[in-house]
Amino acid sequence: MIKPWQLQHSEPVVDCRIFKVRQDTVVNPRTGHAHDMFVLDQPNWVNVIPLTADNQVVMIEQWRHGTKSVHLETPGGLMDDGESPLDCARRELREETGYEAGSLELLGTTHPNPAIQSNRQHYVVARNCRHVGAPQLDHAEDIIVKLVPLADVPQLVATGRITHGIVIGGFYWLHLHDHRPA
Repeated sequence: MIKPWQLQHSEPVVDCRIFKVRQDTVVNPRTGHAHDMFVLDQPNWVNVIPLTADNQVVMIEQWRHGTKSVHLETPGGLMDDGESPLDCARRELREETGYEAGSLELLGTTHPNPAIQSNRQHYVVARNCRHVGAPQLDHAEDIIVKLVPLADVPQLVATGRITHGIVIGGFYWLHLHDHRPA
């Protein structure tokens, strides 16, 4: 049976605005040896699968600094303190796309990368979305909104047009939700 690793010491290393790095010294219960582990502490995230009444996905294209390329994605972002996943989904959808949802439903929650990250990723489906105004982008965003038929998403993933793992996870959660036994 896997046992918890004992924490000997923990200290902050760096604060990078959207995440903090901490160094934990922990003891492996199997070997008794201490190891330094680095953890990214960050707010929980929300990813929204926004669907219009005619099954178009409201998607965004934006530059991603990690890959130095433009990615086709669904809207989402960091949750504010005290904000629920549904409230964050509503806010991010409106800010990034100019759309509002007729209804919101939590699809599921995951750990993005439990090896090094402490946060959770929430997936929300927004149904009957309608355009209500211009996006309200912050100073670090440059986004183009695109409508994509939901039926085209599997092919966009298969051909490498959608490569963002969190976005692919969202479509998987939507598939599970919409194909669950009655």
